[in-house]
Amino acid sequence: MTTIFTESMKTGDIVTKFPGASKLFKQYKIDFCCGGNRPIGEVLQEKELETKEILDSINTMYQAYNQEDETDWTTSSLINLIDYITEKYHQSTREMLDELSAFVTKVYRVHGQRDSHLKAVYDNFFLLKKDLEQHLQDEETSIFPYIASYEQTLADEDLKRAKAEIDHLESEHEEAGEYLRNIRTATNDFEIPEGACNTYRLTYLKLEELESMTFDHIHLENNILFKRI
Repeated sequence: MTTIFTESMKTGDIVTKFPGASKLFKQYKIDFCCGGNRPIGEVLQEKELETKEILDSINTMYQAYNQEDETDWTTSSLINLIDYITEKYHQSTREMLDELSAFVTKVYRVHGQRDSHLKAVYDNFFLLKKDLEQHLQDEETSIFPYIASYEQTLADEDLKRAKAEIDHLESEHEEAGEYLRNIRTATNDFEIPEGACNTYRLTYLKLEELESMTFDHIHLENNILFKRI
């Protein structure tokens, strides 16, 4: 087996080269978006996971990976990448946040007195919702237009404006990641309580889906788009 991925490679770089690794990372709760600048060996050691076993799995999976099925966003037009992020993640995130608002509120209202952890879920979800909605708006009205303009004109002013926004947006990514971690902790890794009603179950499933989608979204921005700028 050819070894492509080693202990020294950063988690974000692994997912950039091999998007399929994100599924394995999510399974083991390995951060590849906000914390994507850490070496995989260091992360695995910290989590007390079998480094060789997991790296062997990633390398084996990569052997069967057909790169022709994926767009290489490290070389694609920045405008195409921005369009992809906006079309794939922005509208879907808004729709899911709106849908979950009703679910989270109902579950907390009906079951919150019995299941005290639901208050943390409710509080962190609505903090996350407020944060993400403003974040998406900021991207669409400020940094994305600056990046698109820079790619077309190569004007230093557009580049300076884009770079000035990146630190702010990455800080917002950290906040969103913290809210998601709090929700995961409160729900015991989205473990559906025994006897939970359909709305309760659907809420947990949708929250986990939102987490997964947000991680993929942040990865594309932090580890590819912003890094290219």
